[in-house]
Amino acid sequence: MALKTMTQLPRAMLIDMDDTILSAYGRPEIAWNNVTAEFADELGSLSSQQVAAAIVDSGRKFWAKAEAEWRLKLAEARHEVVRGGFAALATAGHSALSMDLAIRLADRFTAYREEEMFVFPGAHDAIDALKARGVKLALVTNGAADAQRAKVERFELTHRFDHIQIEGEHGFGKPEERAYHHAMQALGVTAPETWMIGDNLEWEIEVPQRLGIYAIWMDAHGEGLPEGSTIKPDRIIRSLTELLPDEAA
Repeated sequence: MALKTMTQLPRAMLIDMDDTILSAYGRPEIAWNNVTAEFADELGSLSSQQVAAAIVDSGRKFWAKAEAEWRLKLAEARHEVVRGGFAALATAGHSALSMDLAIRLADRFTAYREEEMFVFPGAHDAIDALKARGVKLALVTNGAADAQRAKVERFELTHRFDHIQIEGEHGFGKPEERAYHHAMQALGVTAPETWMIGDNLEWEIEVPQRLGIYAIWMDAHGEGLPEGSTIKPDRIIRSLTELLPDEAA
């Protein structure tokens, strides 16, 4: 549901990739439950659900205070997250799980995410329609150079954008203000002429709004804003197809 609507398209859009164009990292609890279930025979008296819950909690705590450098080494970050989950279980009195298992489980999670990744329905068509209508498009994504560039190629995004900006390639990323300024400069537009679309409330809503960019939050699963959120998107969508004017949708 839109908090505010705009009937005309802007000159430019900055679009996030993971969990905006691609179903990538959303709903980690589901992914961790599926992965831990594969290791059920190695968890001793613990259920796969208990282990998954501990890992998810560890992940929330880890990413709440993690430095930006961890975005560039996700596989290693997942090792730390699983180790943290295992440590929490041991502290709670459960039998200790091995660090070898932690590494194998974390690596399986990384592979699982890659296997399950897909383009959201209608995303390619929506991007193509926006470009055909003359909207300048920049893909602005955080993460390591090799991993993110591989997704760009795998999911046929290269030719769809006028500018592709990957944190690991450029040396800076969201929510640094220069990430947005650089993308707008590359497109030759100003903030009032630009929309930002993405799933992260800080990176794609709060900071862009501060810069004068119209900020649209992607709520792909329809979960709504977190309770008590002080960040208020200019608009909320569940699909990139909603960006198209009614007559073009």
